[in-house]
Parts: sequence; C-alpha cells; structure tokens
Amino acid sequence: MTSAANTGAGHGPRIGVLVGDGIGREIVPGVVRIVDAAFEGVGTTGPDWARLPFGRDALDEHGDAVPAATIAALEDLDMWILGPHDSASYPPERRGDLTPGGRIRKHFDLYANIRPARALPGVRAVSPRMDLVVVRENTEGFYADRNMAVGSGEFMPTPDVALAVGVFTRRAAERIAESAFALAEQRRRRVTVVHKTNVLRLTTGLFRDVCADVGERHPDVDVTYEHVDALAAKLVRHGEDFDVIVAENMFGDILSDLAGELSGSLGMAASINASAEKVMAQAAHGAAPDIAGRNRANPTALILSAAAMLDHAAATGGPSHLTRVADRIRGAVEHTVASGVATADIGGQASTSEFVETVTAHAMRGV
Repeated sequence: MTSAANTGAGHGPRIGVLVGDGIGREIVPGVVRIVDAAFEGVGTTGPDWARLPFGRDALDEHGDAVPAATIAALEDLDMWILGPHDSASYPPERRGDLTPGGRIRKHFDLYANIRPARALPGVRAVSPRMDLVVVRENTEGFYADRNMAVGSGEFMPTPDVALAVGVFTRRAAERIAESAFALAEQRRRRVTVVHKTNVLRLTTGLFRDVCADVGERHPDVDVTYEHVDALAAKLVRHGEDFDVIVAENMFGDILSDLAGELSGSLGMAASINASAEKVMAQAAHGAAPDIAGRNRANPTALILSAAAMLDHAAATGGPSHLTRVADRIRGAVEHTVASGVATADIGGQASTSEFVETVTAHAMRGV
C-alpha cells in the first residue's frame, strides 16, 4: 500500500485531512493532535498532514464541496481522515447531489466499509462483552447512489409508484468476502454471512453462495449463515457470540449501527472505507449540526477510525510501526474512558476539548 509519495527514510506517512462540516470542525483537529501524540509516543516521525478543501467551506470558496484539486491530491495519498459532513446544510440546488463523502468513496472504489463494535470498560453498554466487526459491501446492493453508472437506482414511472433496483454481482461479493475472511484470520476465526434468502432468493442468495465459495478457501475459519432479521435479534441478546459479520450494503449499514449502539453509543462507532490501495477514516455518525459549535461532540468514533486506518495501512504493506501507533491511540481512549473522563452521550461531563486533551496526554505518555 505504501507508495514513494508517502514515505521515505526518516519521513512519516502523508495523510490527508478533510475537516468537513458541523462537528467536523471541532473533532477533526483534535484527532490530528492525538495521532501526532501517538507517533511521538512510540518514538517515530509523525505524519505529514495534507489539509484539503472539502465540505461547505470548499463549496463556498471553490463552487464544489469536493474540488478537483482535492481529488487530485488524494490520488497521491494512501490514506486520509474524512470529517463528518452534512449536505442538508448546502444550498437547495446541491442537496440532491451525491454526498461529498460518497463522491470520494465512489471515485476511489472504496468497496469495503469496515465497522468495529467493541464495548469499552467504563461505558455502560447493552452488550458489555461485544467485540465484533461488521464488514459491509460498499458499492452496490439496494442503495440508489451506488448501483448505477449514471443516475440513480431509484425511479418513479408515475407519481404514485416508486421503484428501486438492487444490484448484486459476483465480483463485489467475492472481494468483500475475501476482506472479511482475511480479517477473521487475524481475530477469532469466525465469520457470519448475512442474507435474506427466504425472500430475496436471487440477490442475497448470490451473495451468500459467493461468500460460501470464498469460505472454502479459508478452511481455518468457521462460517455460519444468518437471516438478517434473526441476526438483529441475536445481536441484542448475545452480541458477544459474534466475531466478523459480512453483509451486503443495506444490511451491513443497519446492523453496524445496531452493533455500535449496543456496544455503547453511535458516538463511538468507528469506520473505515477501503480498497486494496486506499483507506479513508470516517466515523459512522454524521455532522450533528444540532450540537455543532457547542463543544459537546464525542470525538471517539473518529479517533478510533483513525486508529483503524493505520491498522489497515500496516496490514496492506505500510510500515509495521503504524500498528503500534494504532494500539497506542486505542489504549489512550480506553484509559481515558475507564478513568471516568467521558462526553455526555456516554454518561460523562467532559467537553470535546477536555476529552481530546486527556486522550492526547495518554497517547503521548502511554498507559
């Protein structure tokens, strides 16, 4: 994964920064500080940050929320942090466009959306022993903005009839299954394949069958199959029983949000979007305009997303010390929360800045 453009002797990785909208302006700078502190804490050269125009500020200044210069700069980077953004706050004529993050995801074919859900000590969780990862296919399925080369997968032949097209291909199912099984081999060697073949026999049936074929190439991984509705119930009752869950787009989106809330809060739900060459850290939540500018946002999800980004970079050819940096970031978050420093959404009283300051200190010193 690592390219000559990103590393060299004595140089840290080049990482893009796209601040975004709403709470992005508060939490992204804090995440950058924490990552810098973790690099310094492990005794290695920190990142060379490339701050790029993105979101409403870019729209106002450049006439585009994702300027061509930003896309060109990302072409030369292996990884970047994408802040929360909210196209609902854009001018009415732009609100129907593909979201800025979606444009980046689609341009770089970031087909794997990897969303861990792990309960942390000190956080009251419905499923306190949950430690799983949802591996979500990110390019097709039933999502209208992802399954057509031109236009939308939703259409209305009359004002009273709305239709949606779901697209499932062997290629997409195979590559996301490979991602899931490879991840399971690094964890507890269990994969759960999600489907709904009692109703969607052909589409989710193809997804299930391709995952089964891939599973045969990974004989050391145990494979189970679950209908999506049954799995949702089991996650509530026995979330600790699951390791890696692989799902098509819509099912993966819903199940990962459920798992995130069961393990503590959506404010802690990390996420990366990845291909074989690129990885983008992006929290599962949105821009939360209702609390923007009030110093109340929980930055945990984006902090842990940055750690997952570094892990992915190391696993796909980047420097091995990136894993140590990622572990240091996670340890700093866990120690902070366990010590009682937490934002309001997880039962604490800390502000965004107070939380960031504490995590930064732990990332620098180690725990």
